[in-house]
Amino acid sequence: MMNRRMLYSVAALMLAGQIAAAEGRPRTPQADLLDRAVAAWARVKTARATFEQSITNSLTGRTMTSTGEYQQERPSRLAVMFSNPASDRIIADGKFVWLYLPSSAPDQVIKTTQSSIGTGTVDISAQFLTSPRTKYNITPGGTLVVSGRATHAYTLVPKTDEGAPFKLAAVWIDDEDATIRAFEVTDASGVQRKVRLTSFKVNVPVDEAAFKFTPPPGVHVIVR
Repeated sequence: MMNRRMLYSVAALMLAGQIAAAEGRPRTPQADLLDRAVAAWARVKTARATFEQSITNSLTGRTMTSTGEYQQERPSRLAVMFSNPASDRIIADGKFVWLYLPSSAPDQVIKTTQSSIGTGTVDISAQFLTSPRTKYNITPGGTLVVSGRATHAYTLVPKTDEGAPFKLAAVWIDDEDATIRAFEVTDASGVQRKVRLTSFKVNVPVDEAAFKFTPPPGVHVIVR
């Protein structure tokens, strides 16, 4: 299905370009950017990035900031390694997701069966780029330069609340390579997460050891 969708998207883009050229209409940078992003992400096998993140709780008014890097091997392996706060880890090894946050809970690790978690947890861009026009009401937005990259924004609102990974999201897509360079997500409780990628490379070598996690000695493993 993924290959078929990718081929369909590429064919649609080629057709749109041919029609625009034949009619003499100018192609705006955002006209087909979301479809380009869907097709580009379908071709991604691995990704490595560094990021800056802020999480704001609207009820408490508290904002937490963090930085780090991640490696991803699609479809099921992800390693998020925080540099600030240091030692915090989120590891998806293909079977389980391990949440180890010693900055706030030094004596515990949360272990969850991966199949019981939404795909957005282990495939960061897929939550936005898997059949987005089917799942979301989409509104094009303005421009923004993210880490030196020119981007255009889209606002995504789920068409149904059932099973939706977020209440509201905004993504900024690179004008040149059609990758997501920043996103903001607001969940049903009003917690907002903002992520900006400070570097991003796809289809590059990843570290096999990054996707393995062994709980530190003396740490209590909570299975959920």
